[in-house]
Amino acid sequence: QVQFVESGGGLVQPGESLTLSCQASGNIFNIYALAWYRQAPGNQLERVAVVTNGGTTNYADSVKGRFTISREDAKNTVYLQMNSLEPNATAVYYCNSNPAATAWGQGTQVTVSS
Repeated sequence: QVQFVESGGGLVQPGESLTLSCQASGNIFNIYALAWYRQAPGNQLERVAVVTNGGTTNYADSVKGRFTISREDAKNTVYLQMNSLEPNATAVYYCNSNPAATAWGQGTQVTVSS
């Protein structure tokens, strides 16, 4: 079973950008859809963005136009480019298949604060 390790989080100021990476332990080319999720303190897990192996993407309304998801199957990696970050983006970010089908990783903390 493929497992995912997220990285790239950090503390940024509002309006800044971050790129998250998700390294899979095995091949992802046969996983139809991969997604980034996030969980803010006190909130439920939220799906942020989805990318299929055909390149089709879908985003939560709250991030549309500012976040970009991509996948590089040759490197077994999924990315999330986040621009114009707002404080409400503060959360732990995870990647998984869509729907989620494997154990959750540790995630990567993103904090947006001035």
